[in-house]
Amino acid sequence: MSSIKLFESKQVRSEWNEQERKWYFSVQDVVEILTDTVDAKDYIKKMKKRDPQLNANWGTICPLVEMKAADGKRRKVQAANTQGLLRIIQSIPSAKADPFKLWLAQVGSDRLEEIENPELATQRTRELYKLKGYPDDWIEKRMRSIAIREELTEEWKNRGVKEQKEYAILTAEISKATFGLTPTQYKKVKGLKSQNLRDHMNDLELIFSMLGEASTTAIVKTQNPKGFIENKRAAKQGGDVAGKARKDLEAKTKQKVVSSQNYLPKSKKIISIGNKK
Repeated sequence: MSSIKLFESKQVRSEWNEQERKWYFSVQDVVEILTDTVDAKDYIKKMKKRDPQLNANWGTICPLVEMKAADGKRRKVQAANTQGLLRIIQSIPSAKADPFKLWLAQVGSDRLEEIENPELATQRTRELYKLKGYPDDWIEKRMRSIAIREELTEEWKNRGVKEQKEYAILTAEISKATFGLTPTQYKKVKGLKSQNLRDHMNDLELIFSMLGEASTTAIVKTQNPKGFIENKRAAKQGGDVAGKARKDLEAKTKQKVVSSQNYLPKSKKIISIGNKK
């Protein structure tokens, strides 16, 4: 995200949407930087005319989002999330946009390879965690937690839980029973925003998170709940198993499992695309 927020040492205005859990970026700022145009609005008008498909979906890709202007006042501007922004960049014939286009091509190629060979996705995930500086033993726990999560969501899917919102509610039910916190509350404890909560858990937190979901999976398999309501009860039961184990450990150690520690870098480094420093 930091790479997108800075082009050639020039800042791009951005706004975090808490409800959608996504960043939105000023389209005008991006166009000005990538094209060196003095009239971004006119350039956008011509770009939309060149790209009918983009023009047809412009309202969806670029909603109006309130951001701070140069004079310090907040005004609504055309903005796009990461996916929308990358779509717009595809329509900009600028050398400065080439690094993004090459990256998109590589991502597409990698994704096709992973579809053919799912083990590649696991391998690349491990490599990414290593590049971020995570220790090997933590990576193995994290990979196991991903596998446990996938098994649980597959069980939910087979039992009538379909909507993403329902998955989120069930996950929150397990988390609250396990840790006494919903994922949103847990993120606040760790000072996170858009980051993945589990990527910032320590060993014990990951272990109890896995126990809550693995217990829920076992309960779902034996009780065979149908639909959202019944699976919600099973989710709480699974979380209660992990929650009891957590409380027992805390009583023995006199220490809380939930920690504010995370893997956020102490000083965030911003890398400029095409001009690394």
